[in-house]
Amino acid sequence: MRLPPLTLLLALVAAPAPAQTVAGAPPEWAGRAVWYQIFPERFRNGDASNDPTIESIRGSWPHIASERLEAAGWRPTPWTHDWFAQEPWAQALNEDFYTTVQVRRYGGDLQGVLDGLPYLDSLGVTALYLNPLNDAPSLHKYDARAYHHVDVHFGPDPDGDREVIAAEDPADPSTWRFTSADSLLLRLIDAVHDRDMRVVLDYSWNHTGRTFWAWEDVLARGPDSRFADWYEVERFDDPATPDSNEFAYAGWAGVPELPELKKVDRTGDVAAGVPYDGGLHPEVVAHVRAVTRRWMDPDGDGDPSDGVDGFRLDVAEMVPLGFWRDYRAYVKGLNAEAFLVGEIWWQRGPDVMMDPRPYLGDVFDSVTHYRWYMPTRSLVTGRGPAATPSRYAAHLDSVYAGIGRAHREALMNVVASHDTPRLATSLYNRASRYKHRANPREDPDYRTNAPDAEARRAQRLLLTMQFTFFGAPHVFYGDEVGMWGADDPDMRKPMVWADLDYAPERADPFDRPRRVDSVAVDADLLGFYRDLADLRRRHADLFARGDFAWTTVDDARGLLAYRRTLGDEVALTVVNLSSEEQELEAEPGFALDLGVGAVSQLSGALRLGPRSAAVLVR
Repeated sequence: MRLPPLTLLLALVAAPAPAQTVAGAPPEWAGRAVWYQIFPERFRNGDASNDPTIESIRGSWPHIASERLEAAGWRPTPWTHDWFAQEPWAQALNEDFYTTVQVRRYGGDLQGVLDGLPYLDSLGVTALYLNPLNDAPSLHKYDARAYHHVDVHFGPDPDGDREVIAAEDPADPSTWRFTSADSLLLRLIDAVHDRDMRVVLDYSWNHTGRTFWAWEDVLARGPDSRFADWYEVERFDDPATPDSNEFAYAGWAGVPELPELKKVDRTGDVAAGVPYDGGLHPEVVAHVRAVTRRWMDPDGDGDPSDGVDGFRLDVAEMVPLGFWRDYRAYVKGLNAEAFLVGEIWWQRGPDVMMDPRPYLGDVFDSVTHYRWYMPTRSLVTGRGPAATPSRYAAHLDSVYAGIGRAHREALMNVVASHDTPRLATSLYNRASRYKHRANPREDPDYRTNAPDAEARRAQRLLLTMQFTFFGAPHVFYGDEVGMWGADDPDMRKPMVWADLDYAPERADPFDRPRRVDSVAVDADLLGFYRDLADLRRRHADLFARGDFAWTTVDDARGLLAYRRTLGDEVALTVVNLSSEEQELEAEPGFALDLGVGAVSQLSGALRLGPRSAAVLVR
């Protein structure tokens, strides 16, 4: 492999970004966004000719040998397959469901995302967050083989793309070319922008996969590898000793499939949930910058309009703040309107979440704001520390204390993701703690079947608040059509589309008796999501930038209400959390815009049926 001189890599690090002001505030569009998160392998199979193969998944967990998969007759799983039913090849492997499901591939790809754009447009989505597209053997793609290419099976010509990649020197950006999969991403970016939407890509600058080109060089050359200092290698094997292989390294969260990039100049210990300062190896920084520029300004002409609109940055607390500050300056130099959102989550699970304040301003524009969802889940289920209106209001006041107005408005209010139970399933298991034993492996009583009517009502109450609160609402693919699923991997089912006929869910992962659940689009729920997005669109400035004030916090009657105000425009969101009908004195001039459950507006009063909500606008 031809390596560029060290001076070239260091020049890439030191090269100043184009001269633009790096502002601390998020881009204005971020507060108006209605986010939709796509897990590409499970969104839509738009091109069956590029489906994954046994060879393409080599190197991903659970590392079942290719020979075993071939002998078992492995093939991509039909899109409409019963989720918990093991395929014939899976049965032949004689492994449990939660092992073989990780070897499944459904063939979702970028053509599927392109084909889904009219649907997303009709839903009212204005910004797409795509889980990793980078070339990788796993279904989730956080174990990158290469950062600078789209996975070859997301594009139209996997074999041709491999030939292009093989002809490059991955350490030398001057040799990089665009594969057919890369070019399809550029087409997608153009199509998204044509619909006046934004798109951000998901990257982890904390770790790579074990098939990443630099890591493979480390494995082959040991301490003599040019890239040995890129990684957190604890010790190399000493061939002079009689011991077995002594090679040891740090993997993210102890996962060996995800070798961590080395942190340098640290001023504190690297620990989940604890901010610390420092940086990454200069050559790693140069590589990350080259990848970033590739997708932000693909033709290199200095005009970012043909590139992505920002990045969602994985396990951000594990990466030093010094790196993030420099990265922000670099990104904003390429495009001042780019958006950076960091995954900031647990300080100490399952109850204590991180304070996002160290990561806002000169680091990120926003964070994945699970700190909004956890107490709101507590409120609508009536379980946990924020289960009453007064405790909820006090909790949220403390959450937002010290966060500047512009950043409050840009927070990504996440209610479900590729890392959590689906929204309806989380609410269905209302007695469980959020993301704690939220699966049938750890909790045999955790319910994995279709959610009941109460869970669906709670979902609508919570969504009404999500779309009218501070911050930008976020939808995980398929929640809007009624999909359900426990924690990883059960939330990663293939998207339910109206033009496909799905097998009912009959199977159980542990062969327990269960009812049969039909799988189809919930048209009423989908319509409700569209109504919420339309409400947000019609009053975009109000819900993005309006002042916020609690107006009713009544534990005795289970009533919570808050007001959003911007000039003469006012919206009032009222939620009846009780099982009794409640009446609230109505201010003059308000008109009912959206309701959940039995809601009526009478002369001088607003009447709300049990477990109902209303949004009124003046």
